[in-house]
Amino acid sequence: MSQNDSLFSRASTEIVDLHRFFVDWFVTARADTVDFGRFETAMGEGLTMIAPSGAVLGREAVVDHVRQSRATCDDGFAISIEDIRPGWQTDDTIVVLYVEAQMRGGKFSRRQSSAVFTTSSSAPNGVEWRHLHETWLQVPER
Repeated sequence: MSQNDSLFSRASTEIVDLHRFFVDWFVTARADTVDFGRFETAMGEGLTMIAPSGAVLGREAVVDHVRQSRATCDDGFAISIEDIRPGWQTDDTIVVLYVEAQMRGGKFSRRQSSAVFTTSSSAPNGVEWRHLHETWLQVPER
C-alpha cells in the first residue's frame, strides 16, 4: 500500500487488515504470532468508539480491551467484512461504512459500522482510526 493509493483504498485495506489481526489475536492457536504494536499504531490519538451496546469508549479503553482479549477464542472464530463503501471525505479524512460479520462460539452476528480515518504516514496502511461506531444488525435466518 503506498501513499499514492486513494484514501478510500487505504482505509478499506486497513479495515480488512485490522480484522485479520483481530482473528489472529483472539484465536488461541495463533495469538503468539501477532504483533500487538500493529493495533496500537493504527489507533489514532483521541480515538472514540461507540460499541453496539451504546457504550462510548476512548482510545485507552479500546486498546486495553483488545489487549486483554488475547487468545480468548477457539479456531471457529471468524470475521468477514462486507459492503465496504465510502462516505464523506476530504483530502486527508474519510468516513467508511462497512458490515462486520462474526462467527464466535457457534453464533453468528453482524454489525453495521462507520469509521473515520485520517492520513498518517506512521500507520500500517497510511491511515489511522479516529472514530468507530458499531450498531447491531438483525441476523438473517439460516
